[in-house]
Amino acid sequence: MEFRDVGEFGFIRRIQRGCLVRPDGVALAIGDDAAAFAVPGGELALVTTDLLVERVHFLRGAASPEDLGHKALAVNLSDIAAMGGTAREAFVSIAVPGDCPVEDVDGIYRGMRALAGEFEVNILGGDTTGSRADLVINVAVVGAVREQEMLRRDGARPGDWIFLSGGVGDSRAGLHLVVEGLPADDDGLRALLRAHHRPRPHMAEGRFLARSGAVRAAIDVSDGLSADLAHVAEASGVGICIAANRLPLSKHLAAFCRRFGFDPVAYGLAGGEDYVLAGAADPAKAPALARQFEARFRRPLYFIGEMTGDGRMTLVQDGKQRPLPSGGWDHFPGK
Repeated sequence: MEFRDVGEFGFIRRIQRGCLVRPDGVALAIGDDAAAFAVPGGELALVTTDLLVERVHFLRGAASPEDLGHKALAVNLSDIAAMGGTAREAFVSIAVPGDCPVEDVDGIYRGMRALAGEFEVNILGGDTTGSRADLVINVAVVGAVREQEMLRRDGARPGDWIFLSGGVGDSRAGLHLVVEGLPADDDGLRALLRAHHRPRPHMAEGRFLARSGAVRAAIDVSDGLSADLAHVAEASGVGICIAANRLPLSKHLAAFCRRFGFDPVAYGLAGGEDYVLAGAADPAKAPALARQFEARFRRPLYFIGEMTGDGRMTLVQDGKQRPLPSGGWDHFPGK
């Protein structure tokens, strides 16, 4: 059996077995956006890490070093946000090819430091090593959350309203411009490119949702909306029904899809790397949550469907119900 036959998430399920040998104090192990364990003071520590590899996650030269540094930290902060936590410390490890200009590495750290400063996150250390070919960046972030406020993937119930804290699909459109070498020749395309290179982790939104008492499950949209909601559905033992006409799709994405002949709904469902928050809210509390969210952030909390009890993954579009396209990112797709 080859690794691609197992796939990324099959691999995660395989390595879960036997990893937890001292369960005392561990609130959440492998399988969510971050691990959580008890620390003195009544809080849970949150720990997450993400690895960015040249030619897999990014193309050197397609974005500025500052953009790359920003994104390397942002994807980790987004995991902490998905748990409802506050990010505190970061550790950066980097493998650098010998021919990489030192100015590029300086720029990567400038991008990280700027974002870390915005969210009062310390960069406390890490490791530096050489690489024979590709640039590799690994960031680990430590955060904290009160146990009663922590958001997980496994709390959704049938009837819960599915929410999004922001729009989806823009990052995938920006990635298309990068991969195809297309010029960002108008403001709309530049906005899509910026969404891909400079995602904004929804840290304040995550804390707000965690404190609300209305949210039962959450995840950040990193692999693609349909894929990430499928993780919530699997962990919670529920199904999903999404209304295509409720997806928050930007005017820039709509213009991009018209210009290049793509389906904006497909981009919204399977794009990935939007780093907004998705999840399930108690339907009795959801309307008040939406009002409070809009008052706090001056934009809507989008409700795009509901969790169901039938275990099915469905999309309602043009009055018809069909299976929800699976889509999304998998590092080890099957043959």
